[in-house]
This record gives sequence, C-alpha cells and structure tokens, in this order.
Amino acid sequence: MKILLVLTSHDQLGDTGHKTGFWLEEFASPYYVFKDAGAQLTLASPKGGQPPLDPKSDEADAQTPATERFKSDPAAQQALANTVPLNQVKADDYDAVFYPGGHGPLWDLAEDLHSIALIEHFQAQNKPVAAVCHAPGVLRHVKAANGQPLVRGKKVTGFSNSEEAAVQLTEVVPFLVQDMLIANGGHYSSVNDWQSHVKVDGLLITGQNPGSSDATAEALMQLLKTAKA
Repeated sequence: MKILLVLTSHDQLGDTGHKTGFWLEEFASPYYVFKDAGAQLTLASPKGGQPPLDPKSDEADAQTPATERFKSDPAAQQALANTVPLNQVKADDYDAVFYPGGHGPLWDLAEDLHSIALIEHFQAQNKPVAAVCHAPGVLRHVKAANGQPLVRGKKVTGFSNSEEAAVQLTEVVPFLVQDMLIANGGHYSSVNDWQSHVKVDGLLITGQNPGSSDATAEALMQLLKTAKA
C-alpha cells in the first residue's frame, strides 16, 4: 500500500509578517496511522525539501502523542526534510493521497496546477483523496470528470468560519475554507470548534480541524482496506 502525503511550501501568513506552513499534528497523526498500518509513504511539496512548519503548531499546547513521537523519530524527520518536488510525483504510483493542513496550503497548494491535476488523476483512477483542516482548500479549483467542481453535491467539511474567527485570521487568509466549499456546491457540515468531525463521500475524505487528523487518516485506511477486500 503506497500513500502520498502532500505538504505546503508556503511560509508567509499573508501580510502579517508572521510565519505559517503545515500544522504538525495534521502531519504527524496521519503519518503514524499510515506507518503503523504498514503503508509505504512518500512525502511531497511544491518546492521539495523541508516544508515550513507553522510555529504555532510547535507550541506546548499543540502537542499530541503523535507530535511527541515525531520529535524523537529521526527517520520521520529525515523523510520530512527531503520531500519530493510535487511535479515529480504521479497518481499512477500510489493508492491514495493525503493533504495535511495548516494555513500554508491556502496560498500555494490551492492554486498549484500540479496539485490540482494530481487530485483529478487520483479521482479519475478511483483512488481516495483525503484532506484535513485547511487542506480541503486544495480542492478549490479541482474538477470532476464532468467539469463541475469536485466537491459539488458531496458531503464535505474543513476548517470552519467560527474556528478561523477564533484564531483571528478571517481577514488574513486568501479565502475561507467553509465559504469556498459551499460556493463550489459542497454539502458542508461542521461540529463545535476543535471537535473531531470527518465526512466521507465516495472517494473524498475531509476532516474539520487538527483534532480530526487521526480520524481522517483512519477513514482513508478503512477505504483502502475495503477496496482491497
């Protein structure tokens, strides 16, 4: 079983002068769900190499068992430091793709032509696509085979407007994940801020927030097991 993880290369939080990037829990939790299930993992990002870590996700109150495990795992750190450039990966080589969030993807992966084409190829090959928190933003320009937005008519979730307001970045981000999913025709749902919430619709899996990271990854593993059965 081969799973591709696609991380952001974007590190600027709009015009605030602050840094952003990927959210550590949203990478570490799925990484170990997949690793412990025996999956072969490839990490990619638009620029390749070390993706930028959102410094807030490295603060004490954002740590989880998975992030602690990552910090004492040299092999995982080495893999993260050497992501493959996104334009060098093909959907043909993998069984599924997973996008960790953080605010970074709203700037680069949402607009990245390689990422958009990659997701469309995974879907065309009947392979699952999963994204958590801000990463459902990468679906912004992705089309289904019929030319309609991929999320149209699908049950989806992602970082909610109330969660964005809670972190005071509503006016900073290039778009709000919830608003975009609804505008593209998705049947968006959310639960209370920071609670785990995952939607699976066919081969599309989306999770609402960092706390949904494990459940989103586990839903992807369930789909892959069902496909193999």
